[in-house]
Amino acid sequence: MLGVVVVAASMMLVVPLVVLVAFAAVLAATGSGVDGALDALVLDPGEPVRPVTLAYLLTSLAVMIPVVWAVGRLHGLKPRWLSSVAPRIRWKFLLACLGVSVVAFIAGLATSVVVSLLDPSLAEVDPAVDSQVTLASWSATTRDFLLVVLLVTPFQAAAEEYVFRGYLTQVAGGIFSSERLAKVLAVLVPATLFALAHGAQNPPLFFDRFAFGVMAGVLVILTGGLEAPIAMHVVNNWFAFGLAVLLGQMDQVLTATESSWWAVPVTVVRTAVFLGGALLVHRWMRERKRADSAVLIASRGRVYGLSSAR
Repeated sequence: MLGVVVVAASMMLVVPLVVLVAFAAVLAATGSGVDGALDALVLDPGEPVRPVTLAYLLTSLAVMIPVVWAVGRLHGLKPRWLSSVAPRIRWKFLLACLGVSVVAFIAGLATSVVVSLLDPSLAEVDPAVDSQVTLASWSATTRDFLLVVLLVTPFQAAAEEYVFRGYLTQVAGGIFSSERLAKVLAVLVPATLFALAHGAQNPPLFFDRFAFGVMAGVLVILTGGLEAPIAMHVVNNWFAFGLAVLLGQMDQVLTATESSWWAVPVTVVRTAVFLGGALLVHRWMRERKRADSAVLIASRGRVYGLSSAR
């Protein structure tokens, strides 16, 4: 419980405040002034989002990676145990999953086009299928947005996976000794918290985020690591933020609180394609999904409540 409180407090208050001070100091040193720096960093629904605002928001999440690594030490875990059963990031598997993520996204996009023919209002939810939208004019701001999305988004997406599927999955899964119940909690608890962490949202939008969390949690257990969820999360955010920049709709994406139930088929198809593809790649690459029992025994039972550690 102490670890969960530390992670929650860090994610919601401590880290954003520390990063805010650091960003404000840099901006003030470049001539923006303290007031101007704070105005540039705070997300105001009535004002257009700036590239530096997006950079601040994404960096505040990215910094959670070393924070979660440090909190893992409270449980006697070295940071690499939050990555996979290897224990490390399996880079070849992650890169392969990036390719699967692109395929899944294309399948979801194709589904959204089909669904939009049934209900044109879906275009309001998914601008990518709206034939009347126009590309934003190219400018220095557009360039800066794309650089932030390209360079910072992978760390932000990975950080969310380390928090919800790396740390909270193991915490929730270690509450009960029953392996079946532990797996259910390890998937559903982080998925629910992941969806709730996105703030105010209507039921369809909550379902979309919850479904992603469930898919990610299942993949963590079936593949033995964070590589697949990180890959899907990175590609999803790359496309979402990238399209928002190109269409000039970053404000709507960052402050979105509503979706449509018509978007559910898109979510289901995208999730199913990625889940199946990632599992096939995992099997083809012959990656492990369980830790070596000898390693767990050598840990003297400090790796949670796994029976093989006793």
